[in-house]
Amino acid sequence: MGLYEHVFLVRQDATPAQVEALVEQYKGIITAGGGKVEKVESWGVKSLTYRIKKNRKAHFTLMNIASPAPAVKEMERQMSISEDVIRFMTVAVEELEAGPSAQMRRREDRRREDGEETEEFN
Repeated sequence: MGLYEHVFLVRQDATPAQVEALVEQYKGIITAGGGKVEKVESWGVKSLTYRIKKNRKAHFTLMNIASPAPAVKEMERQMSISEDVIRFMTVAVEELEAGPSAQMRRREDRRREDGEETEEFN
């Protein structure tokens, strides 16, 4: 089984519930293909550097996946068909990151700089 980091962007006018439904749909594809989704992180709505399919913002989501390649290919095929998903990228990695991703650590660092209370990650 391969290890993958997968990031996908959902159009800005989708609700968080719709994004969660997409995550569950894609997790189901991976599970049905004999794989496992180790971690899912929602990075929220972020501005895009340039417009993608007439969108200036998008919901960003990271999935860490341990799965055979055909299951990942099927998930990517489903994403390419979806009108809600505007971009996605899958990268094969040597090992999956155990703690929060760099994006989430960066968010926590900003909160600390602003003086907000944060939870510690174990």
